Amino acid sequence: MTIPALPAPDTAWLETLDRPALHRSVSQRVESAFRLCRELHPGLPRPAVWLDLRGKCAGQAHFGRGGLRFNPLLLEENRLAFLVEVVPHEMAHWLVHHLEDGHRARPHGHEWQTVMRRLFGVEPRTTHRFDTQRASPTPYRYRCGCREHGFSARRHRLARRGQGYRCRHCAQTLVYLGCSAS
Repeated sequence: MTIPALPAPDTAWLETLDRPALHRSVSQRVESAFRLCRELHPGLPRPAVWLDLRGKCAGQAHFGRGGLRFNPLLLEENRLAFLVEVVPHEMAHWLVHHLEDGHRARPHGHEWQTVMRRLFGVEPRTTHRFDTQRASPTPYRYRCGCREHGFSARRHRLARRGQGYRCRHCAQTLVYLGCSAS
């Protein structure tokens, strides 16, 4: 059992936050996590924070841009889990990348897992379990030999322009069925 180094925010308080206050809470949580990381790596650069990520991904450590990106829709729908799991997840990537000069450590390898457990007190999980239907709608239906597949508008547009897609399981080419009612 681990002891959380970042105490969980009050659920009732989180539910009262409007969008700007919720976005500020992410920046504050990143700042708290950053202060913990600085205890291990005093030279760690402070990451910028953006709430501009879209789709199924909840967060991303973006080393090229110099910061952390978060999905505002998934934040809105999963407030507590987002602050407790996603922010430390991305800060762990930020710390490990800078500790290892960005070269040796695997993204969810031993170093990252150790930071998650020992520094943040969070059980390391490589993916979230959020419902992404609203964040990444897939109303365009395609079929192969074994099942039905949902495509986003972007992927559907590529398919209509000639980009071929095959099922990873049965290797058959996907055939367009139509658009489902959303």
